Order: sequence, then C-alpha cells, then structure tokens
Amino acid sequence: MCLREIPRAHQRQRVGNELERDRIETGKVWLVGAGPGDQELLTVKGRRLLEEGDCFVYDRLVGGGILGLIPAGRDRIDVGKKNGRHTVCQEEINEILIREAKKGKKVIRLKGGDPFLFGRGGEEAEALAKQHIPFEVVPGISSAIAVPAYGGIPVTHRDFASGLHIVTAHPQDGKAGAIPYEALVKAGGTLVFLMGVSAIEMLMEGLCLGGMDKTMPAVILEQGTLAGQRKISATVGTLAAKAREEQIKPPAVIVVGQVCALESRLQWYEHLPLAGKRILVTRPRDRGFKLQRQLQALGAEVLSVPTVETVPVEDASEAMAIRAELERLQEYDVLAFTSPYGVERFFDLLWEAGKDARAVSHMKFAAIGQGTADALAKRGLRADYMPKQYDGVSLGRLLAAKLGEGTRILLARSSLGTAEILRELDRNKGITYRDLPVYRTRYAKEDPGLLKSLMEEGTIDCAVFTSSSTVEGFLRMFGPFPFETVTAVCIGQKTQEAAQRAGMRTAVSKNATTEDLVDLISRLRFTGAL
Repeated sequence: MCLREIPRAHQRQRVGNELERDRIETGKVWLVGAGPGDQELLTVKGRRLLEEGDCFVYDRLVGGGILGLIPAGRDRIDVGKKNGRHTVCQEEINEILIREAKKGKKVIRLKGGDPFLFGRGGEEAEALAKQHIPFEVVPGISSAIAVPAYGGIPVTHRDFASGLHIVTAHPQDGKAGAIPYEALVKAGGTLVFLMGVSAIEMLMEGLCLGGMDKTMPAVILEQGTLAGQRKISATVGTLAAKAREEQIKPPAVIVVGQVCALESRLQWYEHLPLAGKRILVTRPRDRGFKLQRQLQALGAEVLSVPTVETVPVEDASEAMAIRAELERLQEYDVLAFTSPYGVERFFDLLWEAGKDARAVSHMKFAAIGQGTADALAKRGLRADYMPKQYDGVSLGRLLAAKLGEGTRILLARSSLGTAEILRELDRNKGITYRDLPVYRTRYAKEDPGLLKSLMEEGTIDCAVFTSSSTVEGFLRMFGPFPFETVTAVCIGQKTQEAAQRAGMRTAVSKNATTEDLVDLISRLRFTGAL
C-alpha cells in the first residue's frame, strides 16, 4: 500500500471546509415565549437566552421592555403581524429561521405569550425539524392566564368555575361556525377568547345563540400587564357595544364567566402607585437594573434604552498612562471616584497589573455619592470623603476644603468627565491631582424607531436621565425631535441644565440616588407641566 502525502493547500482547504461545516452545524433555534408583555413576566431561561442569542426574530406582541433587554449590536428581524396585515408571511418566517440557523447563529424566535398556544410555534418547529435544524421550545406565560390575573380575574375559582376553555377567535378557515358555541356553553366554566377584538360581535352573538344568558358577566382587557392596560366590564349582551364605544384595540383578551364578577374586589394592579405609567430609563444597560426594579415594583412599565455605554479604555496611549500611574500609587494620598463603574474598573485594572487592594492601603478614599461609596464597600473599603450633595462640584469643593497642603489626589473616572470638579480642586493651591480616565463613556447607537414612535404617540410619561452625558446621548440618538414634549426626570443640576437646553420639561431629584429619583417620579402628577 502506497501512502501519498496530501498537498498542504489541499489540507488547508479540507480543514477549512470542516471548520465551516462545524460552524454551520452549531446553529440552533430557540422558540421562546416572551409572555404577555411585562418584561418581568419573561421566564428566567428566556432572559438568559436574550443575553446569549446572535439573532432575534420577534413578533409585534413582544413587549418593548423585553426588546430593550436585547444587547446592542445583535441582529434583529421584525416579523410582526398586525390585524389585517401580515408584515411577513408564516412561510417566510420559517425560511428566515432556517436561513439564520444555517449561518451558525443562535437564533432566538421571540413570540408573544407561549409559542405553542395559538402562536404557530408548532408549524415553525415542524419546518426546523424537516431541515434538521436543532431547536428548543421555551414555554412562556400566556396572556390567557396573565392578563385576567392583572385585571383581578381568577380564571378558575372553587365557587364559580372549575374549568377553563381558551379559544382563538380567528379559526383557520375563517368560518364563524368553527367555534363550537353550544358545546362551550354546555361545558360551563370560564371562557377566554384571544385575538377577538375584530370579531367581538360575532363571539357574543354566538354565545347567546348557543344558549348563554345575556347577563353572564364578561370583560375585555386591552394591553394587559402593560402601562396601557384598560378594562371594560359588562355582560355578554352589552360587551361588544361597550368595547366599540371605548374604541378597544388589539391586543386584547376577552373573558366570559361568573369569575368576571370578582374583578372589582380582586383588582390589584390599578392600586400600584405607578400603574399605567410608561417610563424610559437611559442609564447604561449594566447600570440601570436597580432603578428599573424599583420602578417596576411600583407598577411602572419600564423601557430600558441606554443612550451611553461604559467600556474599558482602548486607546494605547491612555492604557500606557493608566499602567504608569498604577506603578506609582505610593505617591498619592487620596483616591477619588465619581461613579460606581469607576471603582469597579479601577480595581479590575489593578488586578490585571498584578496588584490588589494592598497597593492603595495607605490612601484615603473619596466618593461622589452613596452608589459610589457602596461600590467601595463591596471592596471592603470605606469612603472617607463624601459630599452631602452628590455631584462633581460638591465633591471637588469638599476635597479642596478638607485636604492639607501637599496632598496628592488620583481622580479615577470617565474620559467624558466634566471640568467642574477640577475647577473646585484648583481653588486649593496646596494640593495637586492627576485626572486619570480609567474607562470610556461613549454614545450608544441604538435604533430609536420603536421608542420614537412611542414618544410621538405620547405614551412615554417621562424619561429618566442620570447624567448630562445620557441627555447628550438621547439627543444624538433622536436627531431632530420636539423635545419640548419630553418630561425629563434628572438626577442632578447639571443633568437638568442639559435637558433644559434641549427644551425639555424637567424635574430634579434632591440627591443623586435611585431612591430619590423613584420618590420624585412617584410624586409627579404627569400632567404635562412640572
């Protein structure tokens, strides 16, 4: 047997082909139920997949808050269907999923509610299986359960209903007779109709013809679990007329049964302080979770659209400057921080340089506010200096007043740090400082399409800004826009001044803390004038 050496060019080609095949074979699709709209009703697994996915294919019913959780720079494909108009047909959606998966991507197919409950997820799974594309199904909370719950309606109750029937109001053949009204009425229990706004007259008439009493309680809930939630309580005989009178629009859920009589006693969502309010948070994606959670706990629908991003220093000369300062930390007496991220980034850089907290054990620490002090506390360090007013001017003024002659300060902060703190430090001629950028703040490049349409419709009640740079990023993101229509809730005077220059209506928190911001928002009347 003769062994012949394979030419290297052919070896490289074969290896390349194998790598390409392996890359393609790693592609996979997750059919993820995004729930009824409220981002806090997204499952834990669904939230994890939002962080991990490469490509997101989403429906119209996926909440804006959930879309806001998708990391910047990931591929997004809108295949939303609206009543009477299909943006993308189902066959094309199937092809999109197959195409993107064959590129080796982790494809996240976001579907409102649960993917296998009237979501045509089964058809998409069949198409993927036929093409041997691996997939998983991630169940979601269905609007058939969640929306009535947010309206104070338990779909089952020992005293009223031991059964539940969930019906789509859009049968595949489009025939009214496809819904077995008489059988549903005889079965008893609670009826939940999805996608039924355009067919509400047909549905109520069909139930009456099927033998249901016209006085049976019935409710329609529009935009359930979201800030725009509306509820119309009536009977089977009057619901259709009331819904038309109030101009109820999709998405909406119709509930019929004795359990609907409980809604006035069991309603809870409407009693939350910020129920019905939609609030925009502009903080960097990894900085705004605490604020977002506090607002959501009060009932607000929160849209997170970061207008700035915090990233490590990339410029070679700046990186060299950081390394040089880390080698002579013994020359400094005070280490000052103006943000929690500055604390985190500084100590990460210290670790990367082969050092740890012992390298700054001889120093005292200054923090611009409680959040920054908390970041130091996580490192086992206490803030020796913190102003009563949480801003750069106050920190600089405090240090200039407290520090003695010969004191050297290392100021670790963003490359976009303002000059106010430096001007205050300059008032004390006996101290010296080094202004060291340890991270960069850059303006985000989010697509403002969805957000812009919501703001033009007037459905955003206020925008929260936590720095003047978030205001600037907001202005850059939108371009020309009637900013006088925007209500800006600002964390400090400088942030407020930036918003006012753009023409926004403003309110400012007493202190630069998330607690003060939330307290301010909860006290606003949202009348359009602050």
